[in-house]
Amino acid sequence: MSRSTYYFLVQTWEQTDPDRKWKRRIQFIYRKHKGRFGYRRITDVLQAKGHKINKKKVYRIMRDLGLQCIVRMKKYKSYTGEVGKAAPNILNRNFKADRPNQKWVTDVTEFKLFGQKLYLSPILDLFNGEIITYTLQSRPTFDLVETMLTQGFERISEGDDLLLHSDQGWHYRMPKYQRTLKENNITQSMSRKGNCYDNAVMENFFGIMKSELLYLQEFDSIDHFKDELEEYIHYYNHLRIKSRLKRKSPVAYRASFEQAA
Repeated sequence: MSRSTYYFLVQTWEQTDPDRKWKRRIQFIYRKHKGRFGYRRITDVLQAKGHKINKKKVYRIMRDLGLQCIVRMKKYKSYTGEVGKAAPNILNRNFKADRPNQKWVTDVTEFKLFGQKLYLSPILDLFNGEIITYTLQSRPTFDLVETMLTQGFERISEGDDLLLHSDQGWHYRMPKYQRTLKENNITQSMSRKGNCYDNAVMENFFGIMKSELLYLQEFDSIDHFKDELEEYIHYYNHLRIKSRLKRKSPVAYRASFEQAA
């Protein structure tokens, strides 16, 4: 080995890793979110904290560290069910809301765990994608949706002009459901028959939640799943940032809006 090569190697070994701080930050964010974040979302987190780094560098460092997003999205398909008396499609795929409690969407999805079925009924606010409330039961009876409504009403303030959109599931065609909305001055909207795109935001949430929780983790029991679901909903609302929300979580985005109002 030549003298010049020897000293070059010695000098290289003595140099500290220029990316060591970035690696620590990226690993911390990756582990905090349990591998659900890829390089794009991790870049958003770093930039939101004031760090100057681009997606290409984050991608390179994650590749060097052997880190990659372990979530693989699966397309969610809902059951359209039979059609009865339906409300008009007032939402009409206008998923943008200018303020909280202006447009809510809801639906019911099914889980199969340990030979049992569970039914989840959440409400999502289109303003910031926040899950307002949810109910989880072993049977898809009407009280699944009725209890969800009662819990959701606690979030409504005087003066809110609220629209609640759903598909044409039998829960939402029940006279009691429709009467409850009218009594609380809530406008009812329904998707067209067999058209899942009319409630695309809710469908998308189910896909994300199942990919990041149901298909990602292992559960010891039904009770363990319920605990993990509660933790995930809190994570989704408080920690999971979105680019369209200026790199804020749904709750942080709503708080900044309310502070500025």
